[in-house]
Amino acid sequence: MEELRVEFPLLQENHEMSILATFSPPSMTAEQYDQIVKRLYEEGIQPAPGLNTEIAYGSGNQMKVMVLFDSTEQFEAFGARLGPILEEFKMDPGGPNIFEVHNVIQS
Repeated sequence: MEELRVEFPLLQENHEMSILATFSPPSMTAEQYDQIVKRLYEEGIQPAPGLNTEIAYGSGNQMKVMVLFDSTEQFEAFGARLGPILEEFKMDPGGPNIFEVHNVIQS
């Protein structure tokens, strides 16, 4: 029987660790989220360098956001530019909760 060999390029030792950050604002609607994203694009902050994926989910005033960045440094650079925009909208982002990413599978 032939041996099956599967390789995981993202798990190589030299791969820099990606960062997943989750935000759970005490109160945020889809409309508020959309206004903030629009402002980020107007200011040239989005698309952010190193941002792989951003997912906004939830309903009513319980919207939440997850972002996947290539590195901690890129996430922190984005956060430094995002902060003043959130203050402008008087938005408490809640969090972030930050996790090192073990693996990402994309199709």
